[in-house]
Amino acid sequence: MRAAVLTGHGGAEVVDYVEDLPIPEPGAGEARIKIAAAALNRLDLWVRAGWKGLNLDFPHVIAADGAGVVNAIGDGVTGFAPGDRVCIDPTIVRPDDPALYSGLENQTGIAILGEHHSGTAAEYIVLPQRNLLKMPDDFDFGEAAAVGLVGVTAWHSLIRRGGLKAGESALIVGAGGGVNSISIQIAKLAGATVYAVGGNAEKCAQAEAIGADVTINREEEPQWSRALYKLTNRRGVDVVVDNVGAATLGQSMRACRIGGRILIVGGTSGYGFELNVAQLFTRHISLIGSTMGPHRDYVAFMEQVFAGRIQAVIGARLPVNEARRAQGILENNEVFGKVVLEV
Repeated sequence: MRAAVLTGHGGAEVVDYVEDLPIPEPGAGEARIKIAAAALNRLDLWVRAGWKGLNLDFPHVIAADGAGVVNAIGDGVTGFAPGDRVCIDPTIVRPDDPALYSGLENQTGIAILGEHHSGTAAEYIVLPQRNLLKMPDDFDFGEAAAVGLVGVTAWHSLIRRGGLKAGESALIVGAGGGVNSISIQIAKLAGATVYAVGGNAEKCAQAEAIGADVTINREEEPQWSRALYKLTNRRGVDVVVDNVGAATLGQSMRACRIGGRILIVGGTSGYGFELNVAQLFTRHISLIGSTMGPHRDYVAFMEQVFAGRIQAVIGARLPVNEARRAQGILENNEVFGKVVLEV
C-alpha cells in the first residue's frame, strides 16, 4: 500500500513516500479503514526529530489524525460494518487497561497514532473499534481528519480540566496553531469573552474571523500581557491556554487574574521554566496540565463539529506523496490552521 513514512530520525530528508507496505489485516475487535484524509500536527515534527527512548520500527507511517471508510472488520466487531464513513480518535489504549472504564483513559499509559503507533497517512490502517466514530454522509473527510487530536486536546483542557463557563474570559496564547484555532472556537461556544495573541496582523484577523473578540498583535505588542492587563481594566483573564511553554508562561502568569487558571497543553518553545512561586501563591493561580482526552470528549467535540458549531481550520491540502513538503509548511508556520494530506 501507499504511505508517507519516516525512514529514520532527522530533517525533512527522512520523510519519504512508499508504495509497497503490506496491507494490514484486522484482528478480533478491530476494523480496517481505507483512509481518505490524514492531518499533520506539531507532534509529527517531534517524532521526526526523535528523542531518547523513542524506538520506532522504520519505515514508520506518520500522522495521528484521519478519516475514511471501514473496509473490513475482525471477529467481535459489532458497532461498525464495511462501508461506514468514520473518523479516528488518535489515542490508543491497551485493551486490558482499567482506565478504559474510568472515563479518563488519557491519564494512563496511552500511545498516539503516528508517535509510538503506526500512523494514518497510508491507504489503510487497522484500529480497535473504540477508536472509531461514524460520520454524517455529507461531511468532508479532510475536515473530520483536521480536528481530531487538536479538538480532543482543546475540549478536554478547556471544558473538563479548566471548567470554562459562560461569562468568563479566556486568553489563547497564539492564534494560528491547530489547538489554538480550535480553542478560540470552543471558548466562544462556551460563552466566554475570547482574547487571542497573534504573531502578526494577518493572524489576528484570522483569529477574529473564527471567533476571537479581541486580538493582540505580538509584532506591535511584544509585552502582550501588559496590553491584555490594560484591556481587562487591570483584572486579567479567568483562563489562559498556553501550549508554547518556556517562552510565554511568564507573560501568561501576568495575564491571569487573581484566582485564575492557566491550562498548559504543550511546550513548543521548550519545557524549562523559572517559576515565580510568590506570584503563584499570592495571586492564587492554578496551573493545570492537560494532554489529549478520553474518547467521550472526542465524541462530544466531534458532535459540535458535525453540527457546524465548530469549524475545521485548514491552511493547506496536499496529496500524501507530498508529505515532505507538507511537513515543511507546518515547520515554517506558513499557514493558519492545519495541514491535511489527501490519501
